[in-house]
Amino acid sequence: MVFLPENQVLKALRVAERPSARTLCDEEEPGRQSPPRFKTRILGVGTATPPTSYSQLELLEIFGIKDRRIRSLFLNSAIDRRCLTLPQPNEGGIRRNETQGELLKKHKACGIEVGARAIQACMNHCNANLSDISFLCCVTTTGFLSPGVSAFMCRELGLSPDCARLDVVGMGCNGGLNALNATASWALANPGRLAILLCVEICSAGYVIDETARTGVVNSLFGDGAAAIGLTATAGDEASEGPSILKFHGRLITEAIDAMRYDWDESHGKFSFFLDPQIPYVVGANVEQTINGLLAGSGLRRSDLTHWVVHSGGKKVIDAIRVNLGLSAVDLRHTTSVLRDYGNLSSGSFLFSYQRLMNEGAIAPGDYGAMITMGPGSTIESALLRW
Repeated sequence: MVFLPENQVLKALRVAERPSARTLCDEEEPGRQSPPRFKTRILGVGTATPPTSYSQLELLEIFGIKDRRIRSLFLNSAIDRRCLTLPQPNEGGIRRNETQGELLKKHKACGIEVGARAIQACMNHCNANLSDISFLCCVTTTGFLSPGVSAFMCRELGLSPDCARLDVVGMGCNGGLNALNATASWALANPGRLAILLCVEICSAGYVIDETARTGVVNSLFGDGAAAIGLTATAGDEASEGPSILKFHGRLITEAIDAMRYDWDESHGKFSFFLDPQIPYVVGANVEQTINGLLAGSGLRRSDLTHWVVHSGGKKVIDAIRVNLGLSAVDLRHTTSVLRDYGNLSSGSFLFSYQRLMNEGAIAPGDYGAMITMGPGSTIESALLRW
């Protein structure tokens, strides 16, 4: 993985002296040098998953699914394996259906554990220390905590009590890019300081077990995992191996507001996910307008984008994006490989794809790329990157 050399990171992480604010009526003094323009850059990324991984066939046996239609969902999902945190079998080999209280406890315990490992991995790739973190934004949809995940992360990792925090809860699979926007804005307002975004999703804490189509779609798709990304704002002319974030653009499709949701299931007495079969068509019909909005005013065409970092939302969703944006299988190779190896990791999926792109080492200075996520709302979010 290619990241900033250590001396450049240390330089970037120094707390920059903020220039004095100027009003519109300030006159430019002869010979006066303009304050430096800062750009938010990605310094590094880290991911983590639970230690237990299952094939789709193993999960069919664990869940005791016999219905042919549901088995087909699992076996034709383009997913090989997923990391999940499941209850241990009893003496008869049966894994019981967890209560809502047990699921919330699992979300907390597993989320803190994998989230901490993801942040530590990110710190290693940033060549930075935990004590350098000045801002922490945590995203989750798979459980509710108060105080939020960020407070528990600060305690778990021994972060400074002065660390600024933000918790983004309930936005779903698009929430990672929404939170990246907020994290990048904080970094830009505080140049030289390190901001961390953590997406932590224990999707197995939102599982119910039955043989309905609603449950089958969800249980065949989602996996557990966490991803963290480090940002800082540096002067525009400073060399950097990480990309700068140029712009964000999102599109909310309110007529499909119920297509993806996490709500109370009366029949089970717990929360559960719902995914409408029309989601791929909703995404496909709106993704081109989203990217056109992202590129508007940039002077760039879609063909100028070399790298695509896309949420692994599912086989049909990925196909809808590929067809409607005129992309190739190669363009989406990291998206499909993350889906194959981990399933849909909700808000952190796109960061797993970004990590694979960086590990590949195929990026040249001056390359442009786009990030795309989609989720409840229905929502499509995007970001424009330049290396």
